[in-house]
Amino acid sequence: MNGDPGYYNPNPRRKHFVIWPILIAVIFGAYQYCGSEKFVNPETGRASHVALSEGQESALGLQSYQEVLSQSQIVTQGPEVDMVKRVMNRLIDATGEAGKSLDWQVSVVRDNQANAFCLPGGKMVVYTGILPIAQSEAGLATVLGHEMGHATSRHGSQRLLESKLTNTLLTGAQASLAFGDMDAQHKMEVMAALGAGTKFGVLLPFSRKHESEADEVGLYYMARAGYDPHEAIAFWKRMEESSRGGGQPPEFASTHPSHGTRIAGLEAHMQRAEEEYAKSQH
Repeated sequence: MNGDPGYYNPNPRRKHFVIWPILIAVIFGAYQYCGSEKFVNPETGRASHVALSEGQESALGLQSYQEVLSQSQIVTQGPEVDMVKRVMNRLIDATGEAGKSLDWQVSVVRDNQANAFCLPGGKMVVYTGILPIAQSEAGLATVLGHEMGHATSRHGSQRLLESKLTNTLLTGAQASLAFGDMDAQHKMEVMAALGAGTKFGVLLPFSRKHESEADEVGLYYMARAGYDPHEAIAFWKRMEESSRGGGQPPEFASTHPSHGTRIAGLEAHMQRAEEEYAKSQH
């Protein structure tokens, strides 16, 4: 009985959480990070770490590409396909050394989504719904250049590493709480707060940083391919106009920058893009 003077409490000073699981998670996370491959973006100079080799990225990208196409209505011929391939080929040449090792492929899918994406390894899918907003080859080059910038910048592999590190640290925090004496309700609240903090403080800003970098890289690609880089700003203004009906989530809660932030970023890199464009005209 608790009132018995001979009763022994095996954990007389047990705390709400214990520190050693967090320390182990931090050490393991540091090992994951330091053991990963370092990558320097040839266009922006930004250094980062990636979770996968280029071969692993290509294999996963090809698998995802085949899965998407197997569930889609592919457009194989016509003026839409001709334009997409024409723009894609010009942009591939503009990627230089960064894109030389990628096996570029593009497919046009009949879908009203105003979207396009490029998977790791250079597999591109363009939905027909983006074409009316693109309006021209230069507008389309804005979209495709941006998506190709994700592939050459190896953003997918960077996000995978970031997710692994985040999961490692959250697992350590969960273990620290599990070994403590905090009640179940408080444990749930703490983990929910940590999860929200990680999402809005780490993962979403990390994704927005990738989007901004892809905007910059894509701007250089389109200019180098002979497309007027100012058309990128015109395109994003049309995107902003087209999205007003559905609205755009607040920037802090989104994986993408707001259209205003995006346009400001493009304007900041316009001088270099103009120089690339001028070279392409000779």
